[in-house]
Amino acid sequence: MARRASRGTATPAEHPSTRAVGGTWEPLSSRDVQRIAEATLDILERIGLSEAPPEVVELVSEHGGRTSDGRLLFPRELVEEVLALTPKTLTLCGQVPDNDLTVGGTETHPGTGGAAPNMSDLQSGDIRPSNLSDLRDAARLADALPHVHFFSRSLVAGDIPDPLELDLNTAFASLCGTSKHVMVQASDPSHVQHIARMCHLIAGSEEAFRSRPFLSLNINHVVPPLRLHAESAQVLIEAARLGIPVHANVFGQLGASSPVTLAGSVAQTLAEVLAGIVLAQLAAPGARVIAGPRPMITDLRTGGFSGGSGEQALATAMAVQVLRLWSLPCSVIAGATDSKLPDHQAGYEKALTVLTAMQAGAHLVTQAAGTQAGLMAVDFSAMVADNDMLGALLRANMPPVVDETTLALDAIADVVRGEGHYLGRPETYARMRSDFLYPEVADRSSIADWQTAGATDMATRARQRAITILRDHHPSHLSPAMRETLLQAFPTLKA
Repeated sequence: MARRASRGTATPAEHPSTRAVGGTWEPLSSRDVQRIAEATLDILERIGLSEAPPEVVELVSEHGGRTSDGRLLFPRELVEEVLALTPKTLTLCGQVPDNDLTVGGTETHPGTGGAAPNMSDLQSGDIRPSNLSDLRDAARLADALPHVHFFSRSLVAGDIPDPLELDLNTAFASLCGTSKHVMVQASDPSHVQHIARMCHLIAGSEEAFRSRPFLSLNINHVVPPLRLHAESAQVLIEAARLGIPVHANVFGQLGASSPVTLAGSVAQTLAEVLAGIVLAQLAAPGARVIAGPRPMITDLRTGGFSGGSGEQALATAMAVQVLRLWSLPCSVIAGATDSKLPDHQAGYEKALTVLTAMQAGAHLVTQAAGTQAGLMAVDFSAMVADNDMLGALLRANMPPVVDETTLALDAIADVVRGEGHYLGRPETYARMRSDFLYPEVADRSSIADWQTAGATDMATRARQRAITILRDHHPSHLSPAMRETLLQAFPTLKA
């Protein structure tokens, strides 16, 4: 796939690379990065977390932690030692190697996410509760969109009330729908074993899955401010022990469940994230764990979430910049527009927050495709339109090649003494595909051609494209025999 092309080595025979490089924007000075990092460690050491379950208390206490006034404290030395030993780069695999993602270093990858409870119906446009069929379609659509690099559960199958059945069917639908890396959740520690067994059957063995993990778990192990969620913390520990990569995610709303200042909100959120990393590493040294800070902005006039604001872009970038101090793999939310439609507001809010997250150095950007209404709904038309946006943002963050060939001094000299234009030159024709990424649904035609074609807007064209993909794209990476094996192994799965 295009994103696996090596940076800076494009030749005229290749498609343009979209392997983007992050870390080019640093809103904080080095002094301020250090101050937030110190505050993060102080919070863990002096304030700590409440409501830690006995297993967590025992695990941390065995390594130098302690409790005080019912709060679990994490000594600075312990946290720093764990961070030093945490893998700085890891691979989130696809079910096919072309979809493998490097998480860490400078690469940045956008994908879906959100676990929204609602769906913008592709036929009627009405917003309605989402179901398992919608989730399957979301995975299939993500599979077909080249600039959506992974599929994190974007919808909740609201038609499955039983928690275990929901977790298993979510994993099954996602893994069947796409060969890209899949991120799901487990609502109870006992569910992790079942999800692991499903993955082992697909991989061929436990060892094969541990070697190439094509599924990871999003885990919200803390309820801000600074309160451990017992079941989720145990999910994190169990998953780490089973070799499932884990995302230690924390959502703290600025001015509500975290301080109203950006610096304070980021420091508290990072402390909550690091607590999850410590738990994963103490439970399974060397565990694949990804920091997931989500300092979310509250519109203080209404108390609602404001995911497309300039403050959101800044808070996310600040958190990522501090994590880069420890060289930790990280995931963030960006693209969570407040708009209910794939309109101008959605476009600018998504482009702003996704671009700044990439440039800040986020390794994974979730909720970057299809998310609408402040994480409360998914729109497949938006998902297709966002794929165009993501391609452009990825391309804009690929370092250009500057050498004798691209400086083109000989060509300049020839053209100014000859035809006076570059259109007929062989390198112009050869690089038409290798150097330029063309959108699928954005319009670049003349006014006359646009009018002749129906004068449609981008949302209309994206809707038509989504309908076509869902009609024609039926991934076959899981064989019928394997699907039948899974259905027999897990009788509550819905085919």
